[in-house]
Amino acid sequence: MVTVRIATFNLENFDETPNPTPFEPTLADRIAVMRPQIDRLRADVLCLQEVNGQERPGQPRSLLALAELLQGTALAGRNVVSTEKANGEVFDERNLAVVTSLPVTARAQLLNDLVAAPVYQVLTANPPALQPQSIGIERPILHVQLDLLGAPLHVIVVHLKSKLPTDIAGQKLDRFTWRDAGAAAEGSFLSDMKRMSQAVEVRRLVDQILDQDPDARIVVAGDFNSTTDEVPLVAILGNVEDTGNGALAGRVLVPLENTIPESARYSLFHHGTGYMLDHLLVTRNLLAHYRGTEIHNELLHDESADFATDKKFPESDHAPIVATFEFA
Repeated sequence: MVTVRIATFNLENFDETPNPTPFEPTLADRIAVMRPQIDRLRADVLCLQEVNGQERPGQPRSLLALAELLQGTALAGRNVVSTEKANGEVFDERNLAVVTSLPVTARAQLLNDLVAAPVYQVLTANPPALQPQSIGIERPILHVQLDLLGAPLHVIVVHLKSKLPTDIAGQKLDRFTWRDAGAAAEGSFLSDMKRMSQAVEVRRLVDQILDQDPDARIVVAGDFNSTTDEVPLVAILGNVEDTGNGALAGRVLVPLENTIPESARYSLFHHGTGYMLDHLLVTRNLLAHYRGTEIHNELLHDESADFATDKKFPESDHAPIVATFEFA
């Protein structure tokens, strides 16, 4: 029997801090808190979000801070696949990555490849928008194919657009202060369009894989910025209750957190309430091998509390999630 543990973790703007402000944790401070979290996962496949890239003179931008985090863990020196620009460098901010001890057989990233960016004319811009504009996705989807005991395992890593309103020209006083409630509402609408574009692209990718191999084993992991009853997750899951078509039952994705008691089922705190925004979704054929899920949320802080700020906390504001499988 072979045990495989698959995990997802939003590291939250994981980066070096060359000139930290007072009370802002350094990279060493963050690693001291977060490396034990990585160790605890004992992951064979670790799906990561918000991994920033670093530069060194004369070298391409790469995931140096991540490599330092993994030092001394079981994943040090293992295969790392991440999102990247056309020139092969990683992005400056918010890369997706898969770190794994399993062989990597293929990789791809999608950014409005299976879904055309919607076109929309902004109503509240100042000065006024003169024509419609493309509402493109900022973050790609990462698809990594692994070899698991001689058969493919498809791992899709996502970070859907947050619920924060998209900026609109001339309508912000500062990062969080809007001039006009209608503009803020339109900004939320733009963010919803981006999040749904990503969700539809994920669902189309899953269906594309299943079209080629109806028995494909698929894991979709990451920060969805949505709970399972919100439209983006409903679209990705493809439940029969929503499609009305029992013939599509084999294409349903299953949220593994459903086996966690509801009182402990949360991966982020906001205004004192826990929300399950990070998910591990799997095709039903993986349930035969499924043994359980853990959400490591014991020390989550509430960054939305009065006077709280991300920069004061060395840990992430998201909880890591890990699922265990056994294969004969």
